[in-house]
Amino acid sequence: MKENLQLALILLLSSIFLVLETNSISISANEAQIFFDGTSATHYVSHLFIGLLGQNDLALRLPFIILNILSLFLIYKIGKLFLKRKIDRIFSVAIFALLPGINSSAILVNSSALVIFLTLLFIYLYMYDYKITSYAVLVFVLFVDNSFSILYLSLIFYAMSRKNNKLLIFSLILFGISMYMYGFDSGGKPKGYFVDTLGLYAAIFSPFLFLYYIYSLYRILIKEDKNLLWYISFVAFAFSLLLSIRQRVYLEDFAPFTTLAIPLMVGVFFNSYRVRLPKFRKWHKSVAVFVLLFLMLNTFLTFVNKPLYPLFKNPKRHFAYKNQIVKELANELKSKKLYKINIINTKLAKRLKFYGITNSGDKILVQNSFDTKKTDMIKIVYYGTIVARFYIKE
Repeated sequence: MKENLQLALILLLSSIFLVLETNSISISANEAQIFFDGTSATHYVSHLFIGLLGQNDLALRLPFIILNILSLFLIYKIGKLFLKRKIDRIFSVAIFALLPGINSSAILVNSSALVIFLTLLFIYLYMYDYKITSYAVLVFVLFVDNSFSILYLSLIFYAMSRKNNKLLIFSLILFGISMYMYGFDSGGKPKGYFVDTLGLYAAIFSPFLFLYYIYSLYRILIKEDKNLLWYISFVAFAFSLLLSIRQRVYLEDFAPFTTLAIPLMVGVFFNSYRVRLPKFRKWHKSVAVFVLLFLMLNTFLTFVNKPLYPLFKNPKRHFAYKNQIVKELANELKSKKLYKINIINTKLAKRLKFYGITNSGDKILVQNSFDTKKTDMIKIVYYGTIVARFYIKE
């Protein structure tokens, strides 16, 4: 019962923080593009909740928050198969819930939350011997997102290692269909993005946890039993790095699969920790505390980031700038009774459209004005720092 309460507390706290965060961010240009013009599953899921709850930020992001909570529960259930101690299972769920990349996927309109949930659903069904249902999920996800080709590729390697001909043939067929339907982007001039890719992974996991993640994948590769979770995470991670040597990699296609190895990473740590006598555990304990504190700091800054604006000479360099500003701008325009205004920036126009500002009317909204005396200026201020200026012109 205590374990269930701990799990429930993690799910509750995660839900509360994610819901509260929806009040502090605005729809980004990419999110507006998906919402208004997209054709993906993400587009339709967003519209379903908007239709039920009205056009607001909470309704826009709620489906991804729900998917995130369901994914946390699946991580716990999957962990029960190879993490024997209760504390290990709870620890793995907590780490997964704290990952900056996971929290970002839970509050932003993107396919990552859906990909993570459906992949975990397949893993859960397959590992708990609901084989027919798990195969049905594999067929279903083929029509959800192109990134599931990485899952099929991982399953090919897993099936070969286990000499599972049925899964091998099924995965090969689905991988071939996925390549036929979506293709593979290999365009552009050959250019290395290896270091950039590592930097993005460090941001998704937090830097020091990412280092231990790499160590865990390597240790399992050379010393321990490699299960389905490992194959999915390792293949996604290895192929993303391999491709980044030649071209820019869209981590949205790979990162959701790499995060699934968190229970394995927790298992590697506790196995290494417990084989030592108590007096020789101080180093492991110190490193674990340091990594966890740094992870919690990263997660905290993911949620509470506006106080950082005074530290930036150029506010646009702030990592959350693309998901802020517009909601406040829309409120300022509404306070001036300007529900219709010509907006020069088409991306900004689409973002404001979500908040009920129509791109039409007699006045013009711009971000640069050479004649400030004849214009009405709107300032967006966070913690005493002006982060954006907009001008209303006749």
